[in-house]
Amino acid sequence: MSFLQAIILGIVQGLTEFIPISSTAHLVFASRWTNLYDGNAAQITATMAVIQLGTLAAVFVYFASDIVGISTAFIRDHWALVTGKRGMRYSGTHGVRPIWLSEDAWLGWLIILGSIPIGVVGLVFKDFIEGQGTKNLWFIATMLIVIAIFLTIAEFLGSQRKTMRHLGITDAIVVGLAQVLALMPGASRSGSTIMGGLFAGQTRETAAKFSFLLSIPAITASGLLELKEAWTILPHDSFMPLLVATIVSAIVGYLSIWFLIAFLRRNSTAVFVVYRLVLGTVILILLWQGVISSTI
Repeated sequence: MSFLQAIILGIVQGLTEFIPISSTAHLVFASRWTNLYDGNAAQITATMAVIQLGTLAAVFVYFASDIVGISTAFIRDHWALVTGKRGMRYSGTHGVRPIWLSEDAWLGWLIILGSIPIGVVGLVFKDFIEGQGTKNLWFIATMLIVIAIFLTIAEFLGSQRKTMRHLGITDAIVVGLAQVLALMPGASRSGSTIMGGLFAGQTRETAAKFSFLLSIPAITASGLLELKEAWTILPHDSFMPLLVATIVSAIVGYLSIWFLIAFLRRNSTAVFVVYRLVLGTVILILLWQGVISSTI
């Protein structure tokens, strides 16, 4: 991988990881356009996963105060329960959370619960996810359109009343199951989880924020696992460019988080839905006409 390829991939990853338009779809196109690793699916998958660590760093920086608050409260509240300083009660929170847990500590549990589905499915289907089939453009284009349709439905059906303090177990389960869709190329992790949040009745801003926080365990596990494997399957002269790609994705990813949260405070996801529909349709037409091939 050259430094030019690294910069291109870093920019694409940073832009598309958090904007609900599918980072996988765009990275597949970017890898084709730059002829990355001559189309080696395993090496491309490993590169994508490692570059995700850059966007993970962007989440840590952007939500640093939230992460510190959640971690501190989680430890403090559970220590208080273990030492008998607090009893386990639910009254006063409308059944959303145990009263002995602060809102931040409860959010920590919701992130843990919401991360279980993608962790289980990801491990069970790891070989398939990393294989050639996940780069098939017929499937990617179809998922671009399918998630766009469901995102539109979620916009119309969701009550959009819940803020972060109103999140409960149902939210974690719905958004966690939606995050599993991110394992399908073209679905978009942020697109799937924001869709799940809207279906669960969350405001757009809340759905986006919970989506980003929920990405931390998934991206960390995926990135570190692939980092270990990347060390053995990637050419050694690719590691410096890979570092550059990761840094670029972190910078661009930070800006993307800021943009999306600010955008969704005042706007719907319609512009992203239209983009997904147009891109998916164009890809299908190009495939049907034989202009592009379906696999790398």
